Amino acid sequence: MFCHGGAMSALPLLLSLVAAAAAPAQEPPPIVVRAPAPAQPQTPATMVVEPVAMMIATFDANGDALVDRSEMIDGVRASFEAIDTAHTGALRYIAYSDWAARFLGDANALPSPFEVDRNNDGQVTLDEMLDQFSRLFARYDKDGSKTISRAELLTFRTMPIGADGPTMGRGGPRGKGKPGAEAVPRGGHDPRTPEPDDKNDGEKEGGNGGGER
Repeated sequence: MFCHGGAMSALPLLLSLVAAAAAPAQEPPPIVVRAPAPAQPQTPATMVVEPVAMMIATFDANGDALVDRSEMIDGVRASFEAIDTAHTGALRYIAYSDWAARFLGDANALPSPFEVDRNNDGQVTLDEMLDQFSRLFARYDKDGSKTISRAELLTFRTMPIGADGPTMGRGGPRGKGKPGAEAVPRGGHDPRTPEPDDKNDGEKEGGNGGGER
């Protein structure tokens, strides 16, 4: 009697196992691989920072958002010595490219070694580099305050620049449309703007027949 009762109590368990075995196996949920979201277009820029200006901004040692000449000299010397590990006092052009790649962001960034190497001996000395940066300091110190502010390190462009270049004047025939964005200093003359000429006057002087052949 006990065995019969035990068999009866085990019957529901056996039936559930049989039903589970007969039921179709559930497939695992599909693996969905989502593609990365498309990149958002870059906001057109009318203010940019030249590589050398970006480097000069890093010379701000005391955190006052200004760079004076002593800070600039210390920064240039430190960058020079970081590349001149042999302490030769000069950087050959290949070593200068390493310096530019590390501190300007690209080996071809300006100033080029041909510009800095004043005596054209194929190498750049610390004095030549300091001389170059001294002239750059005078260029950026627009207000003559003997310090360079972040605003003075900005370059203003004449048209917006997007991620793919100028946002205006693209795709037109050669020689037409607006040229690529070029830096124009505040208050300076845009070299792309034609100066007043005597073209109309020349046409008037030639008369109706003078200009035709």
